[in-house]
Amino acid sequence: MRNANDLIYPGAVLGVLGSGQLGRMFALEARSMGYRVHTYSDGSDTPTGHISDKECTGSYDDLDAVREFARSVDVVTFEFENVPSATAAAAAECALVRPGGAVLHTTQHRLREKTFLQQHGFPLPPFRHVTSLESLEAAIAEIGAPAVLKSAGWGYDGKGQAKIHAPGGAAAAWESLGGQDAVLEAFVDFEHEASVVAVRGADGAYEDFGLFENIHKNHILDLTLSPGRFAPELAVRAGDLARSIVEALDVVGVLCVELFVTRDGGMLVNELAPRPHNSGHVTIDQCETSQFAQQVRAVCGLPLGSTRALCPAAMANLLGDLWEGGEPRWERALAISGVKLHLYGKREARPGRKMGHITAVAPDIETARARALEARAALTA
Repeated sequence: MRNANDLIYPGAVLGVLGSGQLGRMFALEARSMGYRVHTYSDGSDTPTGHISDKECTGSYDDLDAVREFARSVDVVTFEFENVPSATAAAAAECALVRPGGAVLHTTQHRLREKTFLQQHGFPLPPFRHVTSLESLEAAIAEIGAPAVLKSAGWGYDGKGQAKIHAPGGAAAAWESLGGQDAVLEAFVDFEHEASVVAVRGADGAYEDFGLFENIHKNHILDLTLSPGRFAPELAVRAGDLARSIVEALDVVGVLCVELFVTRDGGMLVNELAPRPHNSGHVTIDQCETSQFAQQVRAVCGLPLGSTRALCPAAMANLLGDLWEGGEPRWERALAISGVKLHLYGKREARPGRKMGHITAVAPDIETARARALEARAALTA
């Protein structure tokens, strides 16, 4: 097993727990740098598996299989946070794990994450731990309504959430979450949603890609603008906040800080993701070093690359809904100047499923935004 101070050079094997599109884009960067990639998940014929040298299929609860996988690689990283903490701990017995299992344990559970942020003085909406309908009703009395009830763990893209418009809606919201441990969060009347994709090296070096502006539809990211249309001072404060969070968590790797920008110019932390992020896909075509190349560098102990943006860019998600009328007309989108297509190799298109994204680059952010939206609309025109 390697020492934490070791540099992991090209030719080594990088292990990925998880096998979706984030692992796929990580593997593409890793292989371009001369690394081999093994992936472990409970699926086969996966987006990451298509790019990997070896696709291992097994349960995350099969800790012996996880240990065997970890022994076959030089370092283990994650492509999504819903890997059981026991799985990360088993992998750490046999290989370096970056980010560390403690980061995963904190950020994969909303209550632990929010408690961590609160204890360290980071700004976030008021919240309460909810364990019963009675405690939910008491929490609403303290926080007020509207509010959002969220499952304590295993949630993303708006899953495991219920908005409570008035106190009378408590029972229905509690039932919709199946009576599981939850967090009640005060509803934030935000002006914008934003994110900072931050990266910290094994030597403590820090980089981020600036403040992205994010537009969501049905709780799923629809469009990312980089740079976001914010005052420069706000972007600086967001970067400082992200750096403080990754240092407090002792992250080695990539972590995304999702933010609410309030109407008075303040910022509140919404969620943390200890991995590359959907909003950071824009960096592949925009920046000197993408979020995935940074992940490779960080987990291998190499110097971080420059995050300098070469031009403004906009990223539009492609959901399975686009396939409802048949194969999208890719030639129409690609005929538009500055447009780049990224598909994830998923075999089945379903409504709401992330199948790929389009990035458009341009001399200014409004032109990039218009190009991305035009290209996506052209797919089904």
